Amino acid sequence: MPTLNVDIPDKLAFLFEPWRYKVAKGGRGSSKSWSFARALLIQGISKSERILCAREVQKSIKDSVHRLLADQIKLLDLHDYYEVLDTEIRGRKNNTIFLFTGLAEHTSDSIKSFEGCTRCWVEEGQSISGRSWKILIPTIRDDDSEIWITYNPDLDTDETHVRFAINTPDNCKIVHMNYTDNPWFNKVLEAERLHCLKFYPKDYPNIWEGKCRPAAEGAIYYDEMQDVQDQGRICNVPYDPILKVHVVVDLGWNDNLTMSMVQRNLSEVRVIDYIENDHKPLDWYSTELKKRNYNWGKLFLPHDGFSGNIASGGKTCADTMTALGWEVPGRESIVEVDVESGIKLVRMMLPRTYFDKKKTAPLVEHMKRYKRSINRTTQTAGAPLHDSHCHGADNVRYIACNESSMTNTKRRPRRLPPPPNWRAR
Repeated sequence: MPTLNVDIPDKLAFLFEPWRYKVAKGGRGSSKSWSFARALLIQGISKSERILCAREVQKSIKDSVHRLLADQIKLLDLHDYYEVLDTEIRGRKNNTIFLFTGLAEHTSDSIKSFEGCTRCWVEEGQSISGRSWKILIPTIRDDDSEIWITYNPDLDTDETHVRFAINTPDNCKIVHMNYTDNPWFNKVLEAERLHCLKFYPKDYPNIWEGKCRPAAEGAIYYDEMQDVQDQGRICNVPYDPILKVHVVVDLGWNDNLTMSMVQRNLSEVRVIDYIENDHKPLDWYSTELKKRNYNWGKLFLPHDGFSGNIASGGKTCADTMTALGWEVPGRESIVEVDVESGIKLVRMMLPRTYFDKKKTAPLVEHMKRYKRSINRTTQTAGAPLHDSHCHGADNVRYIACNESSMTNTKRRPRRLPPPPNWRAR
């Protein structure tokens, strides 16, 4: 192998060590991608490598790291060793080849065309879905094969972050890289960093320090969920047997039906448990609730829980849940407001709200990812999106609408009037 002087940050020296997974996460300007490209090019010169460069979505070669690798070949004067083609990069002196693909377009069968790859570089790793990882990892399986990953963290619940930063596998080396680790950090990037710090301080920790966001960018409850997280209100919230546990329901069949279990103590709202599922009858949910043996209070249904249909013989969800032994307040007790007014109520409630970190994790995730639709022409925000996160967020909205009716006193039996001929004896 020829002698090549190629500089990379000290933190990334492990790229030349044998690890199954090599991961660099962090903020902008840290030289993660530059360094990974350089290390792979050097290794592709030293011996024949079949290198797959992957990302979640690649609509064209312009979406890939093809251009980055070509730029590094030029900067390092490696034209004697590599030929840059339109959709591939090939070694001139050995059989090294760089291939490029988007993972979302593949199935477990189509990905087999990349079997035999010795290296796989996954760029923009924060966008990789769980499905894509399940397809990719078994494909890169040759002896001494490696999977390299670079990403800027987004949410701490993103698949890649959970898989490698939280549940770090064996034989994995992971480092956190920021601009302070980049010896070539220049004046242009420094000016951008300072501008972001001054005018976009809420975005700065994620963009430049590589910290996870409290919620998805553009999330409706972004600021509120940041406060919930920063103030430690996503935590262990123990069940208090003295307080009533109220159930709040957002109905669904094809979509998720969601149920949150809530306790109130003075002004505090404690979401202690949560269920979501689809294509299940109401008696299934009732059974799941009763397994918990809580000190049950009321069960709050949305307005459509009081409407019957032909399929049910005119029987309503309220009728069914009452027959199953639940105390369901009448329709006249349900607070009905429009969606935007409900969002305002949630904003007022969240500063007093606690979420159990483990049992309500899916609900917290929905709140972090609840967004509005964006008009493609005007780029203005519209109504909340109807997606997989809206049902959980709607559930929290129903909590906010009904929290004032969540008391800790047992329902008193109705006192009947005396019969007409009654008289004191």
